[in-house]
Amino acid sequence: MGRILAIDYGKVRTGLAVTDPLKIIATALETVNSRELLSFLKQYTLREPVEIFVLGLPVSLRNEDTPTTAMVREFGQTLEQTFPDIPVRYVDERFTSKMALDSMIASGTKKKDRQNKGNTDKVSAVIILQSFMQSI
Repeated sequence: MGRILAIDYGKVRTGLAVTDPLKIIATALETVNSRELLSFLKQYTLREPVEIFVLGLPVSLRNEDTPTTAMVREFGQTLEQTFPDIPVRYVDERFTSKMALDSMIASGTKKKDRQNKGNTDKVSAVIILQSFMQSI
């Protein structure tokens, strides 16, 4: 039984979240330098079976592509080519950074930790994963 792995892809760094093997709980996994992401995912999938990649798709408030949408779609194609047996699904990631920050505040995360963009990226990936899990 494979996990679902969510990706909050960015130009510089990428937040990752993953489910437990039973696909009940979404947990922050890691923040990875985007240049090293494919290598990280290759190593991760050797250790843990991944059933689906969920990629956060940035769209505007009008549900139109943003300047970063093409970059994310291109990475999605790279994922499909690199891992042909693992489907890639896209989830609207509007407001996930704001929701991640609000969640960190509500959980009592210290200001210093909230200012670490890597932490926000991981929590955003968890929100993307939770959204996907609610839709299936």
